[in-house]
Formats: sequence, structure tokens, C-alpha cells
Amino acid sequence: MQVAELQQNLVQHQHKENKIMCKKIQLSVSDTELHNHHHNSCGCDVDGCHKVEGEDLFIPPLNFAMVDNGIFRSGFPEPANFSFLQTLALRSIIYLCPEPYPEANMEFLKSNGIKLYQFGIEGHKEPFVNIPEDTIREALKVVLDVRNHPLIIHCKRGKHRTGCLVGCYRKLQKWCLSSVFDEYQRFAAAKARVSDQRKR
Repeated sequence: MQVAELQQNLVQHQHKENKIMCKKIQLSVSDTELHNHHHNSCGCDVDGCHKVEGEDLFIPPLNFAMVDNGIFRSGFPEPANFSFLQTLALRSIIYLCPEPYPEANMEFLKSNGIKLYQFGIEGHKEPFVNIPEDTIREALKVVLDVRNHPLIIHCKRGKHRTGCLVGCYRKLQKWCLSSVFDEYQRFAAAKARVSDQRKR
């Protein structure tokens, strides 16, 4: 698929965006409800103790952010993040590492009807190591196909490999390079790689 075709798919994707609902998560717990819940679960009788159990929280994965309607990015999801991911009603996950997906994560995908797309890109600490263009192109096809939405893109930390794929998506959206690099560096912090930025 050439760049012109990818851009055409992006335009089609943007026209269909108004059909995609972006769910807002809102938690509203009164002091009384929180107090009663805690005392019922822990049995303590200390007034002013408003501790919330970890299982009651929606915890996003590391470096989680919304890229576009129906497209999210993050670091590697841990079991503690599964409740949060369920609120996104994901259809697909794009995994950019070569390592096998952990069993707990695979079980989560199966039980929630989420499809896994794995594009194994090696992580390198050295600069000037190229990200394979063919792999990025194939991953972009998955991102642009609205039938896969909502989806989340992730690697280990949601920085370099994820940043490269999101940067290429931004280029198809006709973002200027300085804005693409700014977004990349926001997630990659001081470790932004010259080789990754050259791919764009």
C-alpha cells in the first residue's frame, strides 16, 4: 500500500469518526459511600480512614494517552490495568515487541474478544538503528482500518517503537515535522532517538 492509499484510508477513517463514540469515565463517590465501603471491606472502626482498595481503581497503563478517536497508546499493560482497559471497549491491540505476549494478557484478550496484532520490532539502545519500514507500513494498515477500533498501540514503555508508529500516523494526518517531533519527545523524554526521528 503506497502513501497515497494510506492517506486515502485516513480520510475515510476521519469521515467515519463521528460514528465512533468516545466513552468518558466518570467516578463519583460520596464521602459516606467511600467510608461505608472501606469499613465494610476492612472492618476497621477508625474515623477518617478513607483508604480505597487497589481493585476498585481504574489504573491506566504507563504513558497512556489518546492519539485520535478510537486510537490510544501506552506502555505494556499490566494486570492492574485490565479494569481500565475494559472501559475502552477495545477491539484490537497492536503490540510492537518481538517477545511472546504473557499468558495473563492473552487470557484478558480472549475473555474480552480483543484481537492481537503483533509486529515484532527489536528494541535497541544504540542510536541510528532503523525501524523496519515494511513493519511500520503493515502496522499503519491496522491502525487506519476503523473495523479494528477502538485499539491501543503499545510496546514496553510506550516511548520509542510506539512513538515511531504514532509519528508516521501523524505524517499521514499532514502534521508538520516539528509537531510530530514534539509529540515524540514528550513521551520519549530525554531518550528521543535521532534514528527514530529520521524515519519520518
